[in-house]
Amino acid sequence: MSPTNDVYVGNAGQDAPADQGWILGHFREVGDARHSDAVEVKWGVHPRGDERARWVTGEERTALLVLVSGRFRVDFPDRSVILAEQGDYVVWGKGVDHSWYAEEESVLLTVRWPSVPGYRVAG
Repeated sequence: MSPTNDVYVGNAGQDAPADQGWILGHFREVGDARHSDAVEVKWGVHPRGDERARWVTGEERTALLVLVSGRFRVDFPDRSVILAEQGDYVVWGKGVDHSWYAEEESVLLTVRWPSVPGYRVAG
């Protein structure tokens, strides 16, 4: 909708596609209520068969993924985790390599911290 210094009212499904799903973080303009250097939030909508183009290595943040709907697999070097029921979640810390695959059309809420300017993994 419209940003002000203190309040932003919007819809994650409508706002998310403009920035690859990310709706809050350092990448929002200073003065926008969605600007944060502390945390990033993503509303991820993934069609069945969607997957990361490549593994994330050297991760600098902690992450939390919460399944809203669907069935989603998160892969780590030593195991895979299946998020299958609404509310299932997984958390991992700095330095944990990972990738993912949407086993069914899935919607996830992702929270990462801190919000690191200039840090982006291609793909």
